Amino acid sequence: MDKVLKYMEENQEHIISDIRYIVERDSPSNDADLVDLCADRIQKLFNRYFGYTAAVIENDDYGNHLRFEYGEGDSTVLILSHFDTVWDEGDLQVKIEGDKLYGPGILDMKGGLVQAIWAIKAIKDLGLDTDNKIVFLCTSDEEIGSPSSKKIIEEAAVDSDYVLVTEPPVADTGALKTGRKGSSRYYVEVRGRKAHSGNNHQDGINAIKEASRHIVDLENLTDYKIGTTINVGSIKGGGKLNVVPDFAKFGVNVRVKNEEEQLRIDRYIKNIQPYEKGIKLKVTGGINRPPMNKNEKTEELFEIAQDVAEDLDLGELKQAYVGGGSDGNFTANLGIPTLDGLGAVGEGIHAKNEHIIASEVPNRAALLSKLLVVL
Repeated sequence: MDKVLKYMEENQEHIISDIRYIVERDSPSNDADLVDLCADRIQKLFNRYFGYTAAVIENDDYGNHLRFEYGEGDSTVLILSHFDTVWDEGDLQVKIEGDKLYGPGILDMKGGLVQAIWAIKAIKDLGLDTDNKIVFLCTSDEEIGSPSSKKIIEEAAVDSDYVLVTEPPVADTGALKTGRKGSSRYYVEVRGRKAHSGNNHQDGINAIKEASRHIVDLENLTDYKIGTTINVGSIKGGGKLNVVPDFAKFGVNVRVKNEEEQLRIDRYIKNIQPYEKGIKLKVTGGINRPPMNKNEKTEELFEIAQDVAEDLDLGELKQAYVGGGSDGNFTANLGIPTLDGLGAVGEGIHAKNEHIIASEVPNRAALLSKLLVVL
């Protein structure tokens, strides 16, 4: 058996324990204090295993980011992980059912983050030679579009030869991700005029009615043939049923396969005009992540990962194009070879059944570790 895989199997219980340690500290993206408490736990693992305190990149709005470095070499490999989650404090409990370990953010992507720590730890403990400098960024705001970490990620990427992202692989197939759709986020505020719905209905300008017409228009822009989806995912407005509502607000998420389409939809949304006279519209937001499209060097990087998986007897490693975005979209857009989906195996991203497969943890940790050595 390969010595890296053997090392991971012998330490499986410890790796699982570390995953639980991080997952049990809730870290919703919108709570900087809780995010920072989770960062403290990650920092403790760095200190425990490497005697090293990661650099803290302070951010009051979204929580602090961590930058860890290991090794020296002529080339640099950048690992990207995030530890914020979509779950509010107390939403989900950590539990084990057979080979499945459940918890908030355990798949997306605290499991992958801890596997990356152990991937580097194996290199250190086994005395493996690598010509790479490893830069490991742990960020706190990926689930809300990486508003404060995007620049940090891009600056690190331009100094790197490869980028490895520890988001989970594709469920069922275990495929790595070499392509992702681009994403955009918008909010549309609609202002109308209040009036009594019985006595003066004709004097009112219904903001909800106006919003509904634009929602239908936007949803109708979805075109599965070209890979464009428009999702109105939130809406609020109005109040009393006997009052013509003067306010409504809805949120829009856009996914596309190419930048030309992304720009087309962006122009459309930012230039929508009122249907009703007297309505005022305000559009905020815009393009968040560009599409992640692989280049020739990314294909070569994937083929290296395939060879590593074969050496580890993990079976045929596949690649996939997916609709979800990640921080890998930023680095791929800069032309840096980017391989995503190197995290924990499981199912239930953003769902209540979010879990990882415990028996797969050694395999994927070994895959990442060996990949770091051969690059």
